[in-house]
Formats: sequence, structure tokens, C-alpha cells
Amino acid sequence: MGTELSKLRPPKGSRKSKKRVGRGPGSGMGTYSTRGLKGQNARSGGGVREGFEGGQTPLIKRIPKRGFNRIKNYKVSVINVEKLNRFKNGEEITLGKLKQIGLAGKRDRVKILGYGDIDKKLTVHAHEFSKSAKEKIEKAGGETVKDV
Repeated sequence: MGTELSKLRPPKGSRKSKKRVGRGPGSGMGTYSTRGLKGQNARSGGGVREGFEGGQTPLIKRIPKRGFNRIKNYKVSVINVEKLNRFKNGEEITLGKLKQIGLAGKRDRVKILGYGDIDKKLTVHAHEFSKSAKEKIEKAGGETVKDV
């Protein structure tokens, strides 16, 4: 029923014998043993490292590098206190709201600065607050929440 395991053979042409160099002139690979005449590559242990281009600046150094972004490589959207007057009194201003109305960029960190005046009681969420901004918001009866 089927083929016997002892008679299994690899397909013809799929197996190739190892090149045996330096085994006499009759083999066709005697004398210089396929290494050519003299030079660095003809010596035992000779040759150059991978990517070496004979002293010319290697390709890996010539091409532009890309694909890595530093963790601290972020932008900070600066919002002055006076711009917060557009919100209703007692409203909670989240980072999402600030980004939605275009005061902050999508992936930016948000910092509130103290330029101008604020006359509304607001709860403001941001990554950072300047000293003066925090004072002005709290003086108006509001609250500052530092988001990480």
C-alpha cells in the first residue's frame, strides 16, 4: 500500500554536492582554489567586513535615517488665560475641548499662561500652568487640574 520509507529519495537535482577546492588541477579548482591571484581576499582570514566599500563612505551612512521619534519630541500649545473667557461660567474645560475647538493641537501638550484677565469661574484641565495663570484662575473662583 503506498511507498516504502526505505525507498524514499529526494527529487533529482534538489541535492548538490559541496564544492571541494584545493584538491589538485584535475578538479578544476586546484592551484589558487577559486580565490584568484594575491590580494586581501586571497589570504587566509582575509577579506573586509560586511558593508565596507574600500574607504568610500558606506551606503548605510549615506542614506537618510528615519523611523525614530524621541520621547520628549513634543510640541506645547500655549493658551493665554484671556482666551478662556469664551467658555460659560462654571464650565469644566478639558483637554479634549481645547483640542476640539482648535486652541491646542491634536497631539500637543497644553500649557496655560497668565496673559490677560479672566472673569469666569472655570475648572481648567491642562498639562502645565504658569504661576500667574494659576493665581488668576483661582482668584476668579475657578480651579486648576494638572493632567499628566
